Amino acid sequence: MSKDPPLLAQAEMLVLIAALRLGKEAYGVPISREIESQVGRGMAIAAIYATLARLEERGLMASELGEPTAVRGGRAKTYFKVTAEGMKQLRASQRFWGGVPNLEGRHA
Repeated sequence: MSKDPPLLAQAEMLVLIAALRLGKEAYGVPISREIESQVGRGMAIAAIYATLARLEERGLMASELGEPTAVRGGRAKTYFKVTAEGMKQLRASQRFWGGVPNLEGRHA
């Protein structure tokens, strides 16, 4: 039996894609806003952070603490980026659903 990594859940895929879109500005609140603007429905911020933690634990994202800011009462933002393994997982998912006629506007 092979030890393939688990498939990406919908929330994980949304968070990974939002982080890619945001680049260096990928942290909790902008990720949440990006998902809402692209998908038309939001994710609770707690769900965003739980998903980020799970993705980081699986090695699909990495985090880095930014500089403390006065706007946040001296607290620093935690920025996230998609790792090479995260990109690999996203590409594997894309290969699976890429080319499906109904997803490309054609009827089956």
